[in-house]
Amino acid sequence: MSMAKRTDPQSPAPHAADSHDLIRVHGARVNNLKDVSIEIPKRRLTVFTGVSGSGKSSLVFGTIAAESQRLINETYSAFVQGFMPTLARPEADVLDGLTTVITVDQQRLGADPRSTVGTATDANAMLRILFSRLGKPYIGSPQAFSFNVASVQASGAFKVDRGADRTRTVKRTFTRTGGMCTRCEGRGTVSDIDLTQLYDDSKSLSEGAFTIPGWKSDSFWTVRVYAESGLLDPDKPIRKFTKKEMQDFLYREPTKVKVEGVNLTYEGLIPKIQKSFLSKDKEALQPHIREFVERAVAFTTCPDCEGSRLSAEARSSKIGKLSIADACAMQISDLAEWVRGLDDPSVAPLLAALQRTLDSFVEIGLGYLSLDRPSGTLSGGEAQRVKMIRHLGSSLTDVTYVFDEPTIGLHPHDIQRMNDLLLRLRDKGNTVLVVEHKPQTIAIADHVVDLGPGAGTGGGTVCFEGTVEGLRAGDTITGRHLDDRAAVKEKVRKPTGALEIRGASAHNLQGVDVDIPLGVLTVVTGVAGSGKSSLVHGSVPAGADVVSVDQGAIRGSRRSNPATYTGLLDPIRKAFAKANGVKPALFSPNSEGACPTCNGAGVIYTDLAMMAGVATICEECEGKRFQASVLDHRFGGRDISEVLAMSVTEAEEFFGAGEARTPAAHRILERLADVGLGYLSLGQPLTTLSGGERQRLKLATHMADKGGVYVLDEPTTGLHLADVEQLLGLLDRLVDSGKSVIVVEHHQAVMAHADWIIDLGPGAGHDGGRIVFEGTPADLVAARSTLTGEHLAAYVGS
Repeated sequence: MSMAKRTDPQSPAPHAADSHDLIRVHGARVNNLKDVSIEIPKRRLTVFTGVSGSGKSSLVFGTIAAESQRLINETYSAFVQGFMPTLARPEADVLDGLTTVITVDQQRLGADPRSTVGTATDANAMLRILFSRLGKPYIGSPQAFSFNVASVQASGAFKVDRGADRTRTVKRTFTRTGGMCTRCEGRGTVSDIDLTQLYDDSKSLSEGAFTIPGWKSDSFWTVRVYAESGLLDPDKPIRKFTKKEMQDFLYREPTKVKVEGVNLTYEGLIPKIQKSFLSKDKEALQPHIREFVERAVAFTTCPDCEGSRLSAEARSSKIGKLSIADACAMQISDLAEWVRGLDDPSVAPLLAALQRTLDSFVEIGLGYLSLDRPSGTLSGGEAQRVKMIRHLGSSLTDVTYVFDEPTIGLHPHDIQRMNDLLLRLRDKGNTVLVVEHKPQTIAIADHVVDLGPGAGTGGGTVCFEGTVEGLRAGDTITGRHLDDRAAVKEKVRKPTGALEIRGASAHNLQGVDVDIPLGVLTVVTGVAGSGKSSLVHGSVPAGADVVSVDQGAIRGSRRSNPATYTGLLDPIRKAFAKANGVKPALFSPNSEGACPTCNGAGVIYTDLAMMAGVATICEECEGKRFQASVLDHRFGGRDISEVLAMSVTEAEEFFGAGEARTPAAHRILERLADVGLGYLSLGQPLTTLSGGERQRLKLATHMADKGGVYVLDEPTTGLHLADVEQLLGLLDRLVDSGKSVIVVEHHQAVMAHADWIIDLGPGAGHDGGRIVFEGTPADLVAARSTLTGEHLAAYVGS
């Protein structure tokens, strides 16, 4: 039979290589996944859906992408692997049919002050080569145009040993021409310290002249080292210091001094303040210290380079009438046109590559950016699309592209463009895996995997696998909500006042005058790059009354959890301490109560050099993180480790009534439940939370701030269709309690629910920056005069 089959021209036997058409996952148990087994078709577009926290990222990123990356890393030598991040094998029984994975996630680009859109995408590197070849006058190699390279000159002599007592002295001179501005060191801004915020110059050091937080008059390391150094007169008012005393007081290099027989280091006040406060990340400082830094330090545009970061020499070399600083400051869509006009056979391959990169920016909807834009100012969606640029037009096929909500930060008008890109990647023979909530993108999927049914411990199972039509007909949360359409609000609230903005010109805003109504839910919308964030974050007067919740990353290590981040652990520790007559520090796994074996981490990490380190549960505390003696202390019948293992919902009930009643803890837990995080356990490490969960955790924390105006930046990021309804309820409660809520948002359900809409546009970059509509959602739908109006009208079906 087999011979007949082989010779039969009608039915050639399939080649063995063609039988691997599936990525198979069996028994996946990463994070909250419960023995998940699925088969994903290759060379198709598969969308993963489910409520926030249901396990989508754990399956796609934590299992499939992580294993592919680990296997690729293992093909390198041990020496090379030593420089790579070490990855553990994901917990799964079978991971089969994997291909090379290219991950495009939502991780924000580094906020390093030296990183710009140009340096992050290599466009800047190509421009530097271009100017070093074609720029007139010629000033040097490509690094002469780099704001990260300083000019250096050095000369010296060294001895060369020739053996048998023969040595020769060789003189060498080394020069390197860099493009860094010497005044601001390539940062574009200079910091001026306001001395009046550091001390009162009418007082002497012994009278307590310093006004710096934490500098107490009896402190050995700060105040007394100045007063008793012998370099300054402690009883003379600071304003009467001589020129030399003032120089020593403010700028003296570190000098050893003796204070009461103790050797200490004396250092000028300005460098000491820079090391103590300014070298640290502002967001990580305590609130009162952060307030002091904001008061005492002003960042102004560098007067020497006018913010371009480049030296005068780098700016003097031009192609035509344009310097490299001018090129980086141009809108990328205009820069692409300028490059297209250059024609020099000697740099033809470079021009073609630069042209391709710049065209990719425009194609992906980022043509409104400029190459000198600091990468830390990009939103999550913009950062993700910047990462996509290097993959567009790639000749690779048969690879797996993994995207994490690529439609974040995109107006409905731009989502169609993103869909086309995803389909184009698929049509080249690639497997495309997308974690997504937007119905527009789910609709183009060849295959859908729906995880759930709930979040956290209530999720982690596959509820549906199949086509979009099958999902629509199925009885899952996603299927039921897929065709949800919010109706435009019939009756809108009346404003109680207005926040006046006049002549706003931040970034691309073109002298915008607008009154943002107060006491209502206002939605600011418009295509990506139209100026929404510039208007809301850059022009709304920042005061004590404005609470801003942006998309910035939550900072925290694996020791941080919802209880520590929200401040919930403080009242809990105090309640335990009071009930047991001991110190509150005992009830912190990061302080005195920590298990001595694992230092309160709950696990012991073993570093295996270039292989993935192994984390084993601590045998001493069995992963509970506390000393055994601490667990003997109970409150309301529970020990501290049992409390941290509770979900928010359980803890809200536990601290709400009975002998464990703790109003301070209950208030924080209520806010966590309000934002839909009732399923999170109090001790779950922050590093395991999804993007949507982190933003809602931040929102819950800020709800306690005493502010009358709440500014939210795309709060639906990472939210499932079903969760958006809950968010709208929360926004309504905020407004009804007398707050004013301003939301920057693209989600049509939020627009339809607004009392007032401000639409910016009509385009992006210099084609935007104007108000194209102000009014109620019903008026916007009726007029259909803007892109937003057309999409909102289609959404509400009118």
